[in-house]
Amino acid sequence: MERVNHSVSSEFVFLGLTNSWDIQLLLLVFSSVLYMASTMGNCLIIFTVASDHRLHSPMYFLLSILSFTDVGISSVTSPKMMYDLFKKHKVISFSGCVIQIFFIHAIGGVEMVLLMAMAFDRYVAICKPLHYLTIMSLKTCIFFLITALVVGLMHSVMQLAFIVNLPLCGPNILDNFFCDLPQFIKLACIDTYRLELLVSINSGFMSIGSFIILLISYIVIIFTVLKHSSSGSYKALSTLLAHVTVVVLFFGPAIFLYTWPSSFTHLDKFLALFDVVVTPFLNPMIYTLRNQEMKIAIRRIFSQLMGYRKSS
Repeated sequence: MERVNHSVSSEFVFLGLTNSWDIQLLLLVFSSVLYMASTMGNCLIIFTVASDHRLHSPMYFLLSILSFTDVGISSVTSPKMMYDLFKKHKVISFSGCVIQIFFIHAIGGVEMVLLMAMAFDRYVAICKPLHYLTIMSLKTCIFFLITALVVGLMHSVMQLAFIVNLPLCGPNILDNFFCDLPQFIKLACIDTYRLELLVSINSGFMSIGSFIILLISYIVIIFTVLKHSSSGSYKALSTLLAHVTVVVLFFGPAIFLYTWPSSFTHLDKFLALFDVVVTPFLNPMIYTLRNQEMKIAIRRIFSQLMGYRKSS
């Protein structure tokens, strides 16, 4: 009987987002366009920051790393989801499922630390401008990057520790379009209440804590900006609003999904879709549309490329 159970759990079946073929076709077009646009947009930000020396500053360094993580989080889930929209029987292997869970939480942990690093960068730039270059040095940026990677890996390994010895004895159906802990745990043939509580503490309350810290930090920074009436202050406020928008887009769905994992509904699927498909598309749009320096740098690169093509 045990052998049968293990063979059943060697692969998992996704129920997907909907059973309607018309809606699936619409979702395929929607997700394909957003995935390509987000990948191109984030890669454009990375290329622009790397190639324009005027953008070689801590803020843009952190922004380029954030864009890299956005490409990663969408690439872990979107290609598989789009491929499954063509199929009636949507399956994923056990190893593929574990890999998805690992990278989703590793990249999520990295992005969480990066957003906090970006908040600290804005705090120093606005509240301690004379000491900005001293505090936000290259060593500080590398420290933030290494910390983000370590936190992301530790968070992901802790999540995998919850499921590595989890007894799976069927069914093997996941009511989602990608593998994640809340639905995976439900497949266990033991009482999972304590395990779900640990997941909520590890992911949900970790997200809530980070979000509250970031929210308080940005409120303090915004009040500091509003005390000054110079044009530079309004420019800083515009940048801050972009950062706050990205923070809300990232943490909002994550808090909802992982704080109450036991009540998974169609709303949760929509929020998950928003988190892995829409948010990586919106992030480059927010940063480029609200950042004059970035828009000028992108125009400069395009004009240089066009000039190079004409000369060749």
